Amino acid sequence: MDLQKLIYEVKDGAATITMNYPKNLNAVDESMADELIWAFDAANEDPAVKVIVLKGGEKAFSAGGDVGYFYKLATSGESVNMDSLIEKVGIIAQKIKTLDKIVISSVSGAAAGAGVSLALSADFVIATENTKIIMAFVNLGLAPDTGSTYLLVKQLGEKRAFEYCATGTPIGAEDAKNWGLITRVVPIEALEEETNKLASKIAAGPLVAYKNIKKQIYGAAFEQYSTFLRDVEATTQRECAATEDFIEGVKAFVEKRKAEFQGK
Repeated sequence: MDLQKLIYEVKDGAATITMNYPKNLNAVDESMADELIWAFDAANEDPAVKVIVLKGGEKAFSAGGDVGYFYKLATSGESVNMDSLIEKVGIIAQKIKTLDKIVISSVSGAAAGAGVSLALSADFVIATENTKIIMAFVNLGLAPDTGSTYLLVKQLGEKRAFEYCATGTPIGAEDAKNWGLITRVVPIEALEEETNKLASKIAAGPLVAYKNIKKQIYGAAFEQYSTFLRDVEATTQRECAATEDFIEGVKAFVEKRKAEFQGK
């Protein structure tokens, strides 16, 4: 595949998938989603790959959905149809959890919207001290997608997950670690070293055991995940994406003003 927004490398048993769309802070649009699906499949099917590492930029791991693209459609009078994107990010969320190989996310800076789930879906999450997890969907008049709600409820419980999804309040790295969202917090300058150290350890380990540990964890904690993604998340997000509030949220975000939601 001709990758435009990712860098894909295999070295010493590790496949490193680096989101490389800096002008939009690694925002996930359809082409980015297609490339992520391809990269995870390629890594999972390659016998030379023992572990998968997902990385973003230093300033932002991923800013979530491509608001600039939505704004262009909204201001041109075209309808914003998110059906295909919603389906693809759901596939990515499910894929990360069901791959045979362990996934490490290496996170620096902001992880917002869909970027939250890309970061937190991994089996290990190594994050820098400046990492901020921001459930920013509500600021655009949207409900969460990419499995974010499911992941947060599992880790934080119903009430705290509801608070962060409904208010968009950022979660700092230390809180995220203390609440079980992040595996390890490291200084910015140590992120690459610590990520590589963990990847090397996994690559040298009992891969069949790792694969089956992952299957057991998925079976114990995520048995209803695919049903949730298909029947709950996708349908609710499509309803939100069809509202005037979503268009207003997109315009307000890009125009740097307070959104005036009308509840329709």
